[in-house]
Amino acid sequence: MDVLLTGFEPFAGERTNPSWDAVDAVRPDGYRLTKLRLPCVFGESIAAVREALAVRRYDVVVCVGQAGGRVGVTPERVAVNLDDARIPDNAGAQPVDEPVAPDGPAAYFTGLPVKACVAALEAEGIPASVSHTAGTFVCNHVFYGLMHLVATEHPGVRGGFVHVPFSPEQAEGRDLPSLPVATTARALELIVRTALTTSTDLRTTAGALH
Repeated sequence: MDVLLTGFEPFAGERTNPSWDAVDAVRPDGYRLTKLRLPCVFGESIAAVREALAVRRYDVVVCVGQAGGRVGVTPERVAVNLDDARIPDNAGAQPVDEPVAPDGPAAYFTGLPVKACVAALEAEGIPASVSHTAGTFVCNHVFYGLMHLVATEHPGVRGGFVHVPFSPEQAEGRDLPSLPVATTARALELIVRTALTTSTDLRTTAGALH
């Protein structure tokens, strides 16, 4: 089984990005793993994913991003066809109300069994929950772009996106939740293993009231 894991370079003045630090710390067990560090740049980020998918056929693709302020690891459920940047990306671009793919649908659901993934993390004491929004910055740009590539060019690939909290280094002095990078890496290992072994997601609630 072939797996692609991606994380991002630091952005918004941070010195590090736990999405890439955790991806880099993952050690595969029973599958072949490719790791890819993405630029936090609209356009360039999904172009790098497209290039990786053209080189090899992957069974599972999990893109990972930083969500400072979130308490736990949050597999994303819905990608929306919208770039609306509150801050500039690392190249200075700040699109407003632009589609990720002009010819794409309004949204895509993830291809990952997100509820089963959350259950696997909780079973090991790792805080986790299903998220219903990946925002409208570069993370959602990559999530939507990945799902559009799967729908239009790479059918059969199971893809999705996961947000992870700050690392303790980032949260220090800021009164924000965090997870050790080693814990986040373990969470990603569990998510990959769950995606490889679970064809039908759990039938349990993971909805939100607001």
